[in-house]
Amino acid sequence: MSTSTRTGAKTTSQGGAAGLSSQGIGFAGKSARMAAVSAVTNYRPISEPLNFIDTPASMLFGSNVFNKQVMKTRLPKQVFKALCKTIESGEKLDPAIADVVASAMKDWAIEKGATHYAHVFFPLTGATAEKHDSFLAPDGDGGAIAEFTGKQLIQGEPDGSSFPTGGIRATFEARGYTIWDVTSPAYILENPNGTTLCIPTAFVSWTGEALDKKTPLLRSMQALNRQAQRVLKIFGATDGAFVSSTAGPEQEYFLVDRNFYFARPDLLTAGRTLFGAKPPKGQEFEDHYFGAIPERVLAFMLEVERELFKLGIPVKTRHNEVAPAQYEIAPIFESANLANDHQQLMMITLKRVAEKYGMACLTHEKPFAGINGSGKHLNWSLGSSTQGNLLDPGDTPHDNAQFLVFCAAVIRAVYKFQGVLRAVVATASNDHRLGANEAPPAIMSVFLGDQLTDVFEQIKKGGANSSLKKSTLEVGVDVLPPLPKDAGDRNRTSPFAFTGNRFEFRAVGANQSIAGPLVAMNTIVAESLDYCATKLEKATGGETAKLNAAVQSLLTEIATECSPVIFNGDGYSEAWHKEAEKRGLLNLKTSVDALPVLKDKKVEELFAKYNVLTPRELESRYEIYLEQYCKTVYSEANLSLEMAKTMIFPAAIRYQNELASTCANLKLVGYEFDTDTLDRITELVKSLQDSISVLQMAINKAPHDSAHVAAAYCASDVLPSMTMVRKYADELECWVADDLWPLPTYQEMLFIK
Repeated sequence: MSTSTRTGAKTTSQGGAAGLSSQGIGFAGKSARMAAVSAVTNYRPISEPLNFIDTPASMLFGSNVFNKQVMKTRLPKQVFKALCKTIESGEKLDPAIADVVASAMKDWAIEKGATHYAHVFFPLTGATAEKHDSFLAPDGDGGAIAEFTGKQLIQGEPDGSSFPTGGIRATFEARGYTIWDVTSPAYILENPNGTTLCIPTAFVSWTGEALDKKTPLLRSMQALNRQAQRVLKIFGATDGAFVSSTAGPEQEYFLVDRNFYFARPDLLTAGRTLFGAKPPKGQEFEDHYFGAIPERVLAFMLEVERELFKLGIPVKTRHNEVAPAQYEIAPIFESANLANDHQQLMMITLKRVAEKYGMACLTHEKPFAGINGSGKHLNWSLGSSTQGNLLDPGDTPHDNAQFLVFCAAVIRAVYKFQGVLRAVVATASNDHRLGANEAPPAIMSVFLGDQLTDVFEQIKKGGANSSLKKSTLEVGVDVLPPLPKDAGDRNRTSPFAFTGNRFEFRAVGANQSIAGPLVAMNTIVAESLDYCATKLEKATGGETAKLNAAVQSLLTEIATECSPVIFNGDGYSEAWHKEAEKRGLLNLKTSVDALPVLKDKKVEELFAKYNVLTPRELESRYEIYLEQYCKTVYSEANLSLEMAKTMIFPAAIRYQNELASTCANLKLVGYEFDTDTLDRITELVKSLQDSISVLQMAINKAPHDSAHVAAAYCASDVLPSMTMVRKYADELECWVADDLWPLPTYQEMLFIK
């Protein structure tokens, strides 16, 4: 049998695999590596450096946003006031003003070079969708005029059946509507060849049911405000200022050279490596976290921030994360709905700008095995323009009854609906991360810290009379000033941690939309505030004199009943898993375990009661998320098969052939050559071949029953079969000659920058 290979432009034919390593296979195995090394060592900026002196960030911020400042100068006074009432107070939008707003928005956009407008929405894929339409319309005389009416601003009509609907819409029932969300400002998206006016919208079916992430989020914010107002009224705050949930999601991501990215079919298609042996060095030296940012990466970060500033996205922090080639960007707090829209824009911008610098941005939760994955730590709080942050404890939290009620409501919400919080972060990709050594476990618990734990322990015993005080940290160096020391430490292993004036939901995956987790947190806290308000209203009867006793009774009840969910220890330890089981806490380890929570009658009643999701809308999400889980697993399984059969197995066979030829040739000239390496390679090749067959059979036997049965089969049969293929492939990577191995290695991808 003759095998042809290509070396440069020359094609040669060799009789057997033994001669291939010097005739082209080595080049094929190393080409991506060499291209990446060359790209890094010869790196030059592809465009002129950013002018950050003549155009400071303060001038850029919000320059491409149709924000209040722009609206105030371009809209009639009454129209502007009406819009502000809707944005700030949640009042209904007057459709009569739409034409005026549309005209002003069009003129502003055209001045910035826009030729089209796009309704931007967030379908249940978790990604961003947009439909573009031109401003231009024929004038009847052979020319064109720019038009943009109030009707076009308020309503668009994309296909309502071409997105996941979970059975809400049949394929032939195509009508769906996008609806202008006035609370999230329109913005200009720049492209080298022009600009587009982007209008954030909700997306609903012809029957009025939510087909997106935004609609339930807005409903949940409305529900939270209503219940928070009841509690505030009891404490004498009756101004009615809209209480909004706020969010500040930290985004972790990886950067790899695009030469490596395109040489890895798994990264290109699945967003993670399905194969890859542990490198000689990983993150064990702990030298990457907060380390000096490489020049190429920093240049990328600076341009990302510049683009985000234009869009009014308040990014604050950038740094190296724990794993090699891993980084983080974090904004400051915004209204939850706006934070969600900005988070989607941030992910798009990260990926788009990375391409300009010859890199690929990976937001998958676990792109590389054996090192830290990526989360999207979702910092959450609630407050209003007059009351400020309602989760700010002040200096003496034991005396801050209003704060304690709101804090207790959150604790109760997590305890009562821990399964909901686990379900809304359940994806096939996040399953690879949750419970690993850098992520919170699948057990939902609350970390309060020393100060608040002490306060709630006092409450359980009859009343809180003191708070642990902040102290001063003395370092022992005269030139370093003493620092104020917080009253308690932080806990990086907690999935739901109080961090001073907010809660941080750390189980959210890096590639997820934050809308689902926000909907869950807003709704369960609304239910808890409803419970607290009802208790306090009955106990006080409107009499202020009875308030202290009523609050004490309520807090004691919640602190006692919900104490099992409070845990300040090591969430990674095996002891905690055992302790959590004793406490009756759920441990839903996989998406298949967690998603059925959405079918629970109490959960259905929860979302229906607060008009966040109807039973049919909730059912649709359950079906969609299970379907997405199965599609993810099967696409990765098929890709594992393809790569194992067409890339890894052939490389192993060629190396086996080289070893066999070497042994045979040495024997011919009288040398007895030890065959231990050949024996091990032969054993691994056979095991790889057998595991490929097992995986193929697992895919072929996929059940076609209910979505849950299909997902359970993926978890119990398909994923373990993939793991076995990877086990033997990764071990072969450690044996096969470097010039024959077809895939860029972890060492190369993570450390060549």
